[in-house]
Amino acid sequence: MNKLAAYKMDGLGNDFIIIDKRNKSVSLTKEQIVKISDRKNIGCDQVIFIENDENSNAFLKFYNSDGGEISACGNGVRCIAYLLMKENNNKKISLRTKVGILQAELNSKNLVCVNMGQPNFEWDKIPLIKKMNNKNLEIKIRDVDEKEITGGFSLSIGNPHVIFFVEDFNKFNLRKIGPKIENHSYFPEKCNVTLASIKNKDHVKVKVWERGVGLTKACGTAACATAVSGAVLNLSERCVNIEFSEGLLNIDWKKDNNIYMTGKVSEVKQIIINI
Repeated sequence: MNKLAAYKMDGLGNDFIIIDKRNKSVSLTKEQIVKISDRKNIGCDQVIFIENDENSNAFLKFYNSDGGEISACGNGVRCIAYLLMKENNNKKISLRTKVGILQAELNSKNLVCVNMGQPNFEWDKIPLIKKMNNKNLEIKIRDVDEKEITGGFSLSIGNPHVIFFVEDFNKFNLRKIGPKIENHSYFPEKCNVTLASIKNKDHVKVKVWERGVGLTKACGTAACATAVSGAVLNLSERCVNIEFSEGLLNIDWKKDNNIYMTGKVSEVKQIIINI
């Protein structure tokens, strides 16, 4: 059995195993990623690889706990930005992902801020199966009292999301609803599913079902998607706190269309993985 050095970090409970490939060759199979991610083993939402890059400080590859590769992971970017800023002893860094180069910085409150880029509302870029009203896909969901609501605002933050604004998300069984919506025929690449409850114009509480992962304690791109959709629907401000079970992410959708995500990350923990 081989032993592999790695890091463990989380952003508001959204946790990652990070493997640095810049100075060594590491290749894991889908089955090995699934095994590492299993909560009965080490356990994580995503496995992230750090690789060398000519045009930025590092190139990042993300894999969900089901072993499938994804293009974007907001909290993962914040965690690795923190790790590499500590390594380089600086407060700004650029990281390349499949959706482009993201700029990150460490602010005076020791919070990591990342420019997540711009939202995409085009049906074929989200993607949806056909041209539809992305602000209301008219998907029906039921609460625990069998009360039906119709909605679903869909957009891409480097990965597909659908947001349902509900009065009280605790009245919905997301463990039951999530996989049905994730695998809905409207979403050819599946989707992340968020239930959002407006506390006030500056504060939205959310619960997220992440595609390829399941229920997650936090999701950075879902926070961005919720903030943008809430602002478009005039339910919340463009700068808003998104509350997860273990804390807040501040999302600021600037007038230049870029989304800035700011929040805390855990300290870096070094671990050894048996593969």
